[in-house]
Amino acid sequence: MPDHTIAVIHSGFEDATGLDTGVSHALLERVSAGELPETFRLYQPTRVVAFGKQDRLAVGFDRAVQITRDRGFDPVIRMPGGRAAVFHERTVAFSWTIPSPDPVRGIRERFEAAASVITRALGRLGVPATVGEIPGEYCPGEFSVNHAGQVKLAGIGQRLARHAAHVGGVLVVGNTESTRAVLVPTYRALGIDWDPGTVGSIHDIAPNIGVSHMIDAIVGVVEEERVVVPTPIDAATLADARKLAPLHVP
Repeated sequence: MPDHTIAVIHSGFEDATGLDTGVSHALLERVSAGELPETFRLYQPTRVVAFGKQDRLAVGFDRAVQITRDRGFDPVIRMPGGRAAVFHERTVAFSWTIPSPDPVRGIRERFEAAASVITRALGRLGVPATVGEIPGEYCPGEFSVNHAGQVKLAGIGQRLARHAAHVGGVLVVGNTESTRAVLVPTYRALGIDWDPGTVGSIHDIAPNIGVSHMIDAIVGVVEEERVVVPTPIDAATLADARKLAPLHVP
């Protein structure tokens, strides 16, 4: 039997003003302050290109931001590190906010746990997946989730607060071409050398799987170890998110 609870949130917001990223930031700060419990948020996002801090230092950053806007995506500054990642209506955005007295300890274990949740959820739906970086992948990372070592399905990043950690990422369910179409010119502007062939989605492997199926599978995996408590975004978190939102707009 699961021995502790976790709040699960399915609310997402438009990110043109940075509000959706601000919600994740507010959750991290409030969990760190002991005001909220361990929280897992997963939802269907809007069209966003989330840039990392390293991207902001690139000579072509302003051009990359304009490219994303021209293609109908809202540019935001992501919370964790890494390079530009794409969210759209055929992806699942997820963020796991975990209280910890010393979040520096356990960084790797949290990455492993998040990657395990995603791969196990994919396995429930009959999609084989492994963890590891594919040579030439976009937003490269040791804990990327891939299929057959050929296409990237999910990326995972982490950000720490004083007494909590945020482990978040994006899982691509469909619209492979939409992801590739915005990444190619954006990465060109940022001066990033990569292989567009590493872009993939679950739909390429299992066409009948939708975003709702994937969300249900992830929650099912979380329920194996925790008592899931469906939870709305509370007013205090939303108020804090509105204050933090401008920090995430380039």
